[in-house]
Amino acid sequence: MTRVPFPPMQRPLVAILRGLTPGETEAVVGGLIEVGFTAIEIPLNSPDPFRSIEMAAKLAPAECLIGAGTVLTVEDVEALEAAGGRLMVSPNVEPAVISLAAQKGMVTLPGCFTATEALAAARAGATGLKFFPASVLGPSGINAIRAVLPKDLIIAAVGGVSDANFGEYIKGGITAFGLGSSLYKPGMTPAEVIAKGRLTIESYDRAMEARA
Repeated sequence: MTRVPFPPMQRPLVAILRGLTPGETEAVVGGLIEVGFTAIEIPLNSPDPFRSIEMAAKLAPAECLIGAGTVLTVEDVEALEAAGGRLMVSPNVEPAVISLAAQKGMVTLPGCFTATEALAAARAGATGLKFFPASVLGPSGINAIRAVLPKDLIIAAVGGVSDANFGEYIKGGITAFGLGSSLYKPGMTPAEVIAKGRLTIESYDRAMEARA
């Protein structure tokens, strides 16, 4: 089993840019990196996603993780590699997809909701787990499952998590998050996304300081 470690990050926050177009990519991705995001996910049900991923990967500093969400097939993984992506996020646990992405050196965050799914993803070599929808499980539900998982897995909360409720998850020991519609929605201007990104970073930092 190959498990690619999650790289050290000041803030393990993944910006989920569902619906991003190639024409927006440079301004939105560049702006989010400038305000402090170091992981960007462009879901494959966005317009021309591999083009956007390729553009983002070329403009991002080497320490940034750029990749795809909604990765469902091994063919998607091959295309993601060709586009220069190093982050593979999926909504489900498909062992062949996780294993291939890991073999290619990608950081992998498959989606799960139950202990059965979480353990299957771990066996397949996942870097970490995306608990979704986190708003249903809550910090206590995620931590109940976390108790039976390998300690080296990164645990991320996604779905219903935003700058408004970081604190309750962080108090529970969950410090990695995927941020979607609270950060970016189609139709927002780059300036709006960047302003929301800056607010999100500031809220995360405050919540982490309060925990300390």
